[in-house]
Amino acid sequence: MRVLIATDVFPPVCGGSGWSTYELARGLRARGHEITLVRPRIDPRQEGDAGVFDGFRPIEFHAWAPNAPYLRNYFKNELLYPRLTRFLRALIRERDIDIVHGQHRLTGPPGVSAAREEGVPVVCTIRDYWPVCYWSDLIHDPADEQLCPACTPAMMTRCIRPRAGAAWPLAVPMIPYMRANLRDKQRALACADAVVAVGSAIARDLRARSGGLIHDAVVTIPNPVDVGSIRSATAGQPAPLAGSYALYVGKLEPNKGVSKLLPATAVAGLDIPLVIVGDGSERSRLEREARAASHRVCFTGWLPRAEVLAWMRHAALLVFPSHGPESLSRVLLEAAALGRPIAAMETGGTGDVVIHERTGLLSHGTDELGRHVGMLRGDPEMRGRLGAAARRHVERTFDTPVVVEQVEALYERLRG
Repeated sequence: MRVLIATDVFPPVCGGSGWSTYELARGLRARGHEITLVRPRIDPRQEGDAGVFDGFRPIEFHAWAPNAPYLRNYFKNELLYPRLTRFLRALIRERDIDIVHGQHRLTGPPGVSAAREEGVPVVCTIRDYWPVCYWSDLIHDPADEQLCPACTPAMMTRCIRPRAGAAWPLAVPMIPYMRANLRDKQRALACADAVVAVGSAIARDLRARSGGLIHDAVVTIPNPVDVGSIRSATAGQPAPLAGSYALYVGKLEPNKGVSKLLPATAVAGLDIPLVIVGDGSERSRLEREARAASHRVCFTGWLPRAEVLAWMRHAALLVFPSHGPESLSRVLLEAAALGRPIAAMETGGTGDVVIHERTGLLSHGTDELGRHVGMLRGDPEMRGRLGAAARRHVERTFDTPVVVEQVEALYERLRG
């Protein structure tokens, strides 16, 4: 098949969603399919990551958006979508594409529109909550443990307040635009032949929160992870830090639950260093808290993926405090592939990877997370047992060949 994959991001400089798209493209290529990749380029700072990666050179579609709230989103959605749709339609005709697969919020709706207008099947993968939440994370207040129940005008007003600060009354008139923006995205997805949710929780939420627009099209297929390459890439690498350490990997942002990180390790009475790999708006606050912590806390900042995997391979345990509804965390998949024991908050699709007391420990609050960290630290047998089970679970469920076979079967079904 000739497959057009439209993606917002792609390696080598990207987060987990970009690596998941790469694994899909690589897996399809290995099964003999011809892959065309398209990626919008909006932020000029991205210019450094252009070029070929593992034989893939995404076709770039250049656009621009101002760095101003709401206006930036308008340029990246309402103004971008028609232009990108026309570009994708021309590619579909030029390359005689058999199926289109959109990957993210910038490329999903125009990918669906272009495919429908050209009469070819189309799939869109959903990895976060952009179709049902203007902010994509269901968090209306970082200080509130409860997730947003629905994007009503009242809830959107509550969402705006912590984000806009004292200027929030000036942002309230944008609520009609925010609601219309979500409806347009949902209507676009309703035209897809299939909407792939990467986890059980996000599949359920997409059905429940889209007003029935995308209910029938949702199927669940997880993100792929190349278990073999992760293990071979880290084999024989020396530990980046002498001795045992606990590890956090991810953005230092409210939706990742980083406010729970140091309190949980305090409850655990952690007697080994906590290494924090990542960066974000919460780093300064965490560094201030770390200076008062009773144990050593090391900040590495952002690291290339190979270095992150090295930290992961040698960690005594991984702490995953996420507050937002994780659809299917790549950090969890990679840690499990390396057999690392995991203490995680039960949120979203985390339970698809971390099955309580079988492949890790799931918590429902900061204190319980701390107790689970302490249990793992103090029980080598438990760490070994849970880590080994996590390795087997990832091999059977999330390894690239397993997942790509499901995607290929979906393509064949849609082509009739």
